Amino acid sequence: MSPVLSFYNAYSTLILFSGVAALLALSIYVTLMAGQLSLGNAALATIGGYTAAILTRDHHAPLWLAVASGALLATAVAVIIGIPSLRLRGVYLAIATLAFGEVVRVAALNLRITGGALGLVGIPALVTFWQVYGVLAVVAFFFYRLERSRAGRAFAAIREDETAAQAMGIRVTYYKVLAFAIAGFVSGTAGGLSVHFTYIINPAQASFAEAVNILTYAVFGGTATFLGPIVGGIVLTVLPEALRFLKAYRLLLNGAILVLVTIYLPRGVLTLRLRRRRRARM
Repeated sequence: MSPVLSFYNAYSTLILFSGVAALLALSIYVTLMAGQLSLGNAALATIGGYTAAILTRDHHAPLWLAVASGALLATAVAVIIGIPSLRLRGVYLAIATLAFGEVVRVAALNLRITGGALGLVGIPALVTFWQVYGVLAVVAFFFYRLERSRAGRAFAAIREDETAAQAMGIRVTYYKVLAFAIAGFVSGTAGGLSVHFTYIINPAQASFAEAVNILTYAVFGGTATFLGPIVGGIVLTVLPEALRFLKAYRLLLNGAILVLVTIYLPRGVLTLRLRRRRRARM
């Protein structure tokens, strides 16, 4: 067996989790692009995950049909939540979307179809490296094009000054809802993929802690470009495992790194590359 294959077999779950974390970070990045601090992405991923799991486990649906169904349902829910939230901004929107996440968690705890507190187990193993990272590559290319499109420029204008953007003729309501819809689709896709290599889903995946983790991925990597959330998701997933040799001090050092990045690199770790470029030009 080749060293590369041996490494993948040993760390396959971690590698797949890294790809899913990058997708979830991109899902919150798109709402941040439009100046919307939404913390409902964990709940949207849970909706996508439950939908895909029920379809493949109980109805033997093909993987991509199940994942697409979960993503579309999460998109529909995101739009339904996004429309009444248009009047909210900043911390008020964050609180509203966190409340939505709590509704999803409590519903999953009490519905029979979701397996209650135990969740669903025995979900078929249908996802591999190529599927997770193939989807990540497609989504990354989509965001690359989005940043350079009319919609991307509209998102940036709304983020900087919503009133001025509206005065310029930008359809603020339309683009805000579009941001929620894209976030819902990406979150639902990530949730649908993850359950097919973890083989389990439970209500805790819609918790406050998971919502904060997704935000941390994006903030750590930086939100100036789509590459930041990808880097943040992968690094913060791998970092705790890379520091496992420190045992009891592992989580302490992990937290210290997050604090230092927040203080000295408030726009994310990718700003280090921008600083080097500026110094090289001087």
